[in-house]
Amino acid sequence: MLSELQLELSSQIQRFCADKIEPFMEEDDKNEHFRMDLFKEIGALGLAGVTLPEEYGGAALSYQDLCIVLSELAKSSVSYAVTVSVSTMTQSILNEFGNEEQKKKFLPALTSGEEIGAFALSESHSGSDAAALKTTAKKVEGGYLLNGTKMWITSGGIAKTYIVMARTGVEGHKGISAFIVRDGIEGFSFGKKETKMGWKVSPTRELVFENCFVPEENLLKEEGFGFKIALSALDKGRITIGSIAVGLAQRALDEAVKYSLERKQFKQPIFEFQGLQFMMADMATDIECSRLLVEEAARNYDEGRKNQKIACMAKLKSTDTAMKVTTDAVQILGGVGYTSEYPTERFMRDAKVLQIVEGTNQIQKVVIGRCLKNEYS
Repeated sequence: MLSELQLELSSQIQRFCADKIEPFMEEDDKNEHFRMDLFKEIGALGLAGVTLPEEYGGAALSYQDLCIVLSELAKSSVSYAVTVSVSTMTQSILNEFGNEEQKKKFLPALTSGEEIGAFALSESHSGSDAAALKTTAKKVEGGYLLNGTKMWITSGGIAKTYIVMARTGVEGHKGISAFIVRDGIEGFSFGKKETKMGWKVSPTRELVFENCFVPEENLLKEEGFGFKIALSALDKGRITIGSIAVGLAQRALDEAVKYSLERKQFKQPIFEFQGLQFMMADMATDIECSRLLVEEAARNYDEGRKNQKIACMAKLKSTDTAMKVTTDAVQILGGVGYTSEYPTERFMRDAKVLQIVEGTNQIQKVVIGRCLKNEYS
């Protein structure tokens, strides 16, 4: 049951999406065009820093509220929803692990939507095995020299503040530290922009560090604390990606049901065929299961109960559901579902990578298995 605030949030975002996103979405997807002015409007609505404290410009709302925001945005654009999600993750890292000076310096521009934040952990040889990262941060007078590359960075090139994980010490997770790196500093450049199946409006780029000097005051917490910071961020990311998957799946079902009620074959709406009704019943059931899991994961987080198993289940179930539901929606629409005349083909393309980001769904199963072992041992 949504609260009065959540109902208002939901209707506000629905109006915004109908006016500002829907008219341009297909064209922008085709041209891979991100609209910074539109993101700033999202910020002006108070949606760029939903969970951050008011003293740093945030709305001081819950993760349950953030899930409503992301689900509604994802119904029109997974790309903008993901941009908000990752930027909020960057802010949560700064808020949880940054000192007062760092928070005051970097958070207000992010919470207002004037700037975007990004999270840089993955490398070409360390995706799921993040502790094997090779980017180094060598201590020098007054700071650190960063050398290495980061791959598949969401909002790469449009973000201004990056949380970058680099090795300051021994091999493995204990030698990793986290740094705040600003766009435009010497030695920091961008590699190729990835050509992707989906999320075409959201740019994904390689980050390149060549003797990039980062001042000592931009180290988060202390040396060797980076991996803990990364894992904490990914725990929240599972919840937000889950909520995006729920919104996307719901929109795909909406399109499939509407089409099936209007499209006639053999002198009746195709909705009347039991085979399609069974498909849509399964779609609706899986979406509801996913929504409830995501809500439970968000509630646990808001109440200070760290439940990694439920968060992983929420991400696993909801993103697998989004992939299946969007695929079935294309099937229900038939030939037109496969064309860009209808948005279902975009939904299907956008769904796939949700099963990969913030820890692949196979990694989610590994973590769930580990939790089960601990429970039963």
